[in-house]
Amino acid sequence: MIYVNNLKKEFKKTIKDPGLKGSVKSFFKPKTEIITAVDNISFHVPRGEILGFIGPNGAGKSTVIKMLTGILTPTSGSCEINGKIPYKNRKSYVKEIGVVFGQRTQLWWDLALRETYTVLKEIYEVDDAAYKKRMAFLNEVLELDEFITSPVRTLSLGQRMRADIAASLLHSPKVLFLDEPTIGLDVVVKDNIRKAVKAINENEQTTVILTTHDLQDVENLCDRIVMIDKGSKLFDGNISELKRRFGQSRELRFVPYDFAAVEALDYKTEFGLGEDDLELENDGHKVTVRFNSDTIPVENILNYTLSKTHVKDINVTDADIEEIIKGIYRSEVKLDA
Repeated sequence: MIYVNNLKKEFKKTIKDPGLKGSVKSFFKPKTEIITAVDNISFHVPRGEILGFIGPNGAGKSTVIKMLTGILTPTSGSCEINGKIPYKNRKSYVKEIGVVFGQRTQLWWDLALRETYTVLKEIYEVDDAAYKKRMAFLNEVLELDEFITSPVRTLSLGQRMRADIAASLLHSPKVLFLDEPTIGLDVVVKDNIRKAVKAINENEQTTVILTTHDLQDVENLCDRIVMIDKGSKLFDGNISELKRRFGQSRELRFVPYDFAAVEALDYKTEFGLGEDDLELENDGHKVTVRFNSDTIPVENILNYTLSKTHVKDINVTDADIEEIIKGIYRSEVKLDA
């Protein structure tokens, strides 16, 4: 369905010397440098998959998505989606994709939502029978009936997001791009949006590319993730593989009888650890020790802790996906391991 091969995007940036003189000089004799926003990224997405496309701010996610949607032309490499090249086959290609940006809307602000959909129906050339069937399905999945006669400007953020998702799916696209679809939403609305996306994917085999900073979106929705940073791909695989390969981080939590006794615990000296190899946090209610079980076996940490302090309760947990990804971005995890 989606084939991305050695995709690269470079931008030319003008370098300006400070002050008025520098501005005038850069106008007549501009100095430029090449910035590589995306550096030879490759991946394949089969039909019907939900792919999580994640990375920190400035990683190059938006640039990749803009090339996949045909907004930008790659400097080199190629991308092909459902047999079409986005930036070459723009007119026919846009009829096969839906795009939702969490902080922008494609809806007409002062029109009632029903009227907005009627306008989009004509733009996408959806016939009456298909439109009626489509709206029945979208109403069922996204529960639009309660606000479909309201002007868009009166909708809550959660309602507008559901309305935007419906608008992007009105023409039955084969690929749906979701950019931060749950940003700013409360927990209940987030859960409803996730359920709707999952239902649409399962019912229609719609391929979904999801960019998000909310890792609950990733865990609840995605079959697989592609992680990028500084324009390069760091990881491509499913979440269970990520945890298997990079989930050596553990958390020891315990409640001591005497919190003052915790000050005597010196894990770093005991095990010969560096400054970044272990983290201890004492909030006065519990003590949390974060460590890498490849460096220090869990048994050793437990034995040392219990030999130095008396505890009321103690447990060890595996790292969750958020901690693993934070570790990768901080270069605590070696991706070539």
